[in-house]
Amino acid sequence: MLYQPPLPSPYPNLSETELLARIHAARKSLGEEVVILTHHYQRPEVVPLGDAIGDSLKLAQFAASQTRAKYIVFCGVHFMAESADILKTGNQVVILPDLGAGCDMADMADVDMVSKAWDDIVPVVGEENIIPVTYVNCTAALKAFVGLKGGIVCTSTNAQKIITWAFQQRKRIIFFPDQHLGRNTCYKMGIPLPEMRIWDPALVQGGLSKEDIVSTRVFLWKGHCPVHLQFTSQQVDALRVKYPNIQIIVHPECDISVVEKSDFSGSTEYIVKMVSDSPAGTHWGVATEANLVARLAKENPDKTVESVNRFKCLCSTMNRIDLKHLSWTLDNIVAGTPQNIISVSEPTRSFAKQALLRMLQMS
Repeated sequence: MLYQPPLPSPYPNLSETELLARIHAARKSLGEEVVILTHHYQRPEVVPLGDAIGDSLKLAQFAASQTRAKYIVFCGVHFMAESADILKTGNQVVILPDLGAGCDMADMADVDMVSKAWDDIVPVVGEENIIPVTYVNCTAALKAFVGLKGGIVCTSTNAQKIITWAFQQRKRIIFFPDQHLGRNTCYKMGIPLPEMRIWDPALVQGGLSKEDIVSTRVFLWKGHCPVHLQFTSQQVDALRVKYPNIQIIVHPECDISVVEKSDFSGSTEYIVKMVSDSPAGTHWGVATEANLVARLAKENPDKTVESVNRFKCLCSTMNRIDLKHLSWTLDNIVAGTPQNIISVSEPTRSFAKQALLRMLQMS
C-alpha cells in the first residue's frame, strides 16, 4: 500500500454539502476533460458521481474505450487504476484519489514470489505443460509476468471462459492470487478437488512434494479476499432456517462451502443483475461487500435484500476513497496540478497489456 499524505485545508473540515458543491463545480469546469470511474464497492455518496459504475471487467472495458477525456479518475483501488493506465488508448492521465486504496488480496502475491513458484514447478512438469492465470486483482508487475509467460488475466465475470481457454493451451494452470475464485471456478468446470492443490509461498516448494506437483492440474495460490472470507456456511444455514424462501447469492471469492450452499454464485455485475431483475417480493441473502448490499437494498425497495453476514463486511481499502479525496483530486486537476498520477512504465506496461488484451478479446 502506498502512503497518502493528509489532505490540506480546507478539505478535512468541509461538510458533505460543501464537498459535493465543489465536486460539481470542478466537473462543470473540466467538462469532457475528465471521466470518473466508480467500483460497485465504493461509498454510497461516491457511486452516483461516476460516469461508469461497475466491476473490474466493466470498468477495464470502459477505460479502454476512452478517447476524448484527458483525465481518468478511478474511484477504486490501486490495481484497477494501473489497469486503466495500461489499457488507455491515448495520453490520458489516470488518477487514484487516495494512494492508500490498495487491495489486501493483491498484496498476497508479488511478482518475486510467483516467479519463485514458477521456477519450482516448471522443472518438474515442463514449461510447455503449464500456463499462468491471474485474477485481475493483482499488481501490474504480476500481470506483466503472466503476459511474458503466455498467460492471461481473468475477472470473476469471465473466469470460467478464461480458464477453459487456458486448459486448451496447456495441461496445467497456476492460478493467483485468490485460491477461492480458482477453486470454485475449476470445480464448477468438473475438475475434482484432489487435482487442485494450494501453493503456499511461505513453504519450501509451496509445501508440495514432487509427486504432488506431478499429479496437480490446478495450483492455487494461498491468497484470499478478507471481506469474502467473513461469510460462512453456518450463516447461510441460519438464514435458511429463519427464512425458508430466501435465495442466497454469493461472490465466488467466498469459500467453496459457502458457494456450494448458495442458490447462485457470480461476480458483482452478476449479483446486481440477478437481484435487480428478480420479481417483486423476492427475498435475497447476499454474500459480498456491504456497500453493494446496502445499495441493492435501497435500489430494490420492492424486495428484501440483506447481507448473509449480519455484522456486514466492508472493504476498508476501497472505502478510503471519499468525497474529501475526490474533491481535492478534481480541484487539483482544475488548477493544473494533478496529484496521485498512476503510471505504469515499460516494459511492465507492454507485457501486462498483452495479458489484459487476451482477456478483453474474449470478453
